[in-house]
Amino acid sequence: MWHPFCTVANDVLEVFMDTPVVDNRLIKPRHLRILIPSVLLLALVLYLLLRDSSSTYRAEREKCTIEATFLGPFHDFIRLTGVVEPISSVSVEALEGGRVEEVLLEEGSMVEKGDVIVKLRNEALNLSFTDQHSSYAYLTNELTNQLIQVKQQEISDKQELLAMDNDINDKGRKLQKVESLYAKGGVSPEEYLVLKGAYETAVKNRELKLQKMSLDSALRRNQRSQIEMKMLLVRQQLDNLNVKAPLSGLLGSIELEVGQSVGKGQRIGQISDLSSYKITAQVDEHYIDRIRKGLVATVARQQDTFLLELAKVYPEVKSNQFRIDLRFVAGLPSSIRTGQSYSLSLQLGETREAIQIAKGGFFQSTGGQWVYVLLPDGRTAVKRNIKIGRQNPQYYEIIEGLEPGEQVITSNYDAFGDNDKIIFN
Repeated sequence: MWHPFCTVANDVLEVFMDTPVVDNRLIKPRHLRILIPSVLLLALVLYLLLRDSSSTYRAEREKCTIEATFLGPFHDFIRLTGVVEPISSVSVEALEGGRVEEVLLEEGSMVEKGDVIVKLRNEALNLSFTDQHSSYAYLTNELTNQLIQVKQQEISDKQELLAMDNDINDKGRKLQKVESLYAKGGVSPEEYLVLKGAYETAVKNRELKLQKMSLDSALRRNQRSQIEMKMLLVRQQLDNLNVKAPLSGLLGSIELEVGQSVGKGQRIGQISDLSSYKITAQVDEHYIDRIRKGLVATVARQQDTFLLELAKVYPEVKSNQFRIDLRFVAGLPSSIRTGQSYSLSLQLGETREAIQIAKGGFFQSTGGQWVYVLLPDGRTAVKRNIKIGRQNPQYYEIIEGLEPGEQVITSNYDAFGDNDKIIFN
């Protein structure tokens, strides 16, 4: 049965079926299939980039030494332990060989320069001296005779010179008279020239006589000097059998017995000059390029401070150390003795402002190339590269990497391994 309402409903239904449906949502299902994986990937990348990848070590703060850096005058010095030694020591050597006849002074004796320490005996030298002495006595006798002859010759020469002078004076007077007559034409030229030649010859003969006298005298002096030098040498050899102290001081290291054979040049002892003292110290080879003569050091003793100067640097390095000698500049400690140990401070450079950190075990762990620096939270310390300059017994000079007031772990790092961060429990 047909009804008008049905016709209208069908028309309306056809209209809705022919009209397209519009989806007004901002994010549609197809978008989600792309967006969700993208967000997850981005989150993963950010996590990997922002996460703390540094290695961490947890430590107890009470077991770590923490020091603050500071800015202040850096005193460039090192502390050394030195040993007191005599200002100089000289070996006592036998100038001639022989057998010990007598030991006059024992080890530990105070001696004066020239004191006889040991007497030696050398029979061959004694015989040689006797032979030479006989020859010398003969030559001395001959020399005495020559001296008498010399005196006689000197008298004869003086007489001869006196005669020559008289002859020259006579010829001179005659020549003067002849010259005046010759000028007036009263004397022939031949007569004038003969007198003039005779006068000049007399003067030259006197000069030659003086030269001969001088040469004869020099020859005699030379002959006598040679004889005396030869005998002096033999006497000196005999005197060298008495071994004498070359300087005043303390005799040490002498061990000789009567009858013992001693060779020429053999060392038989040592004398220490106690007029002053020096301090000998060993220095780490780390400072070898900075140690030089003239550096100043101080030593505190008996509530007084004494000044020293570096006098000698020994170039040889043994067991990673080298030796230096320092001498007192003014004054000595009243109770100074050989063998005492003194603690001294050796100034290496000028004092100037610098950032500093207290010395500690961290240097042995890192070589001073980096340290752990505390963050402001006080619970975390991170690794930081630094550069260390000079050092003294208390502090390191910081050239790069730290600012004044920063907190640094200065104790040993061996327990921390190679971790980048330290977190305190």
